[in-house]
Parts: sequence; C-alpha cells; structure tokens
Amino acid sequence: MQGKNKGMAQVIGNFLPVLNAHRKLPAHKLRALDALQKCRTSYMGGHVEACEGCGEVRIAHNSCRNRHCPQCGSIDKEKWVIAREADLLPVKYFHVVFTVPDKLNKLFLNNQSQMYSLLFQTAWSVLKDFGDDPKWIGGQVGATGILHTCGQNLRFHPHVHFVVPAGALTRSGEWKHSRSSGRFLFKVGQLSNVFRARFVEGLRKLRKEGAITGDIPGRLFEKNWVVYAKEPFGGSAQILKYLSRYTHRTAISNDRILQVGSQKVTFSWKDYRNDYRRQVTTLDGAEFLRLFTMHILPPGFTRIRHYGFLSSAAK
Repeated sequence: MQGKNKGMAQVIGNFLPVLNAHRKLPAHKLRALDALQKCRTSYMGGHVEACEGCGEVRIAHNSCRNRHCPQCGSIDKEKWVIAREADLLPVKYFHVVFTVPDKLNKLFLNNQSQMYSLLFQTAWSVLKDFGDDPKWIGGQVGATGILHTCGQNLRFHPHVHFVVPAGALTRSGEWKHSRSSGRFLFKVGQLSNVFRARFVEGLRKLRKEGAITGDIPGRLFEKNWVVYAKEPFGGSAQILKYLSRYTHRTAISNDRILQVGSQKVTFSWKDYRNDYRRQVTTLDGAEFLRLFTMHILPPGFTRIRHYGFLSSAAK
C-alpha cells in the first residue's frame, strides 16, 4: 500500500493487532480504523490534478471521508460553516457547555448511543424551559449543539457545547433579547441543578426500561455538575471562527502526533487547567490507540444538532 502512512495511519498499522488481540473491538470501530489507515493511499484510488497556469500535473490519492479521520473533514467543515452563515442573527451569542461527572464514564462507554442522546435531550430541555420562562426571556430559544467526548489529552470526557443566540422568539413572532440587552443569558448555578436532576431522572428511567446496561453510580447529587456559559461572542465573525474550530474536530490531529515508534507514541496537547500550556506525553502505543477508539461514535449518530427556532422544522 503506497501513499501517506504517518500519524494515525502509522499508529493503527503498528498497534491495532496488539490492541484487538487483548480487547476485541466492535465492527464499526474496526471499519473506521481501516478507513483511516487507507486514507490517501493507492488503495483508495486517485485522480489527476492539473494546474491551468503552469501545466504541472500530479496524481492525488482519494480521501476516506470518514468523520474520525485526522486527514479529512476540512472541506466538509468549510462547507458546513458557509451554510450556517444564513442562520446567523445580528445579536450576541453565548457558548454554554454541559458536562457530566466522570463516575458516569463507564455507563457512557457501554451505552454510547443512549447516553449521548440523553445528554443532548436533557441539556436542550433545560435551555428550552429556561428560555420559555418569562423570568429569563419568555419565548422560544434556538441552539446548535455539538457533542465532544474528549479533551486534548484524549481522556474520555463527554460534554455538549451549545451556541445559543441571546434571545428568543415570542409567541407573536417578535424577537426578544435576553436580559441586559443580550449581555446575560441564564444563571449557570440554576442550569446546573436542573440539568443534574433531569439527567439522573432520565438515567433511572432508561435503566428501569432496560434500555441501558450497567449499574448507576451512587451519590450523583453530592457535587455540582459542571455547566458554564462563556461571555457572549462579539459578532458573526467570532461565532463562525468558533464553529470552524469545533464542528468537525477529530479526537487528535496528525500534527499533534510527534513520534510513532515500535512500542510508544508521543503526542502534544494543551493543558486547559494550566493556562493552556503545551504538554508532551508518551504512552504505550496500544494504550494510545485504545484512547483514540473510545471517541469513535456509533454508526449514524448525529453529533451536531439544531434546536428551537434553528431546527430544520422551524427555521
């Protein structure tokens, strides 16, 4: 097989046999890894590119177009962002993040579709009801939700980012800004409390119905769950820049994989808890690949969703 064989492709080639021998990966993850390994190689076929100016001709291998591939996605990302320009409003936007405690990680990993869906549904229901309440706005809010499952260090950390316009549509169809002319959305402490209660209620319902497997951990109400809202975006340029960074991001890009050896993988990451300082970590190759595979989504799962007046049915 000829072509690029760097980064994740090299990791997969070196360590997939070892990883799969110790813990059998499901078929959809094996298919994704196979696509990543073959991306932009002769196996994928190719096409001829010619420069109209100088006449230079080259053969380019085709991409796998898998959404988990660190080499693909840039074109799809740009197309998606351009399409979203039509949805932008001349108002401020908030970035709201809902996350869950790490004691739920095992349930998420063993029931990915159900748990990710519960995370989306619960977070949106909280935003929707807060927006409906005249105390806060009193109308239908809109939001774009983006599922992320990891931080820069590849550790499992499921959370949903929401981009929320600072206002709502009233029942008469008029626009109403959120508090302080769009400079304030909701109190994050209250969002957190309601989100925690609703998520645990939904979790118990899924377990009672037999829709998920595994035990629900205890003491889920002991600590506050992390919900935060960043300062409002300054305008459409900022919101598009944000979206282009997050919408089609893979677990790790090839440029962060610094070295792939016969036993180890070295990669860089930003430590958000330490002033975004660059860190370098070396892991056993099979362990690195195991961490990567945790973030391969179930087949057909939609990780970018639009709600309220931004949903396809409403806008």
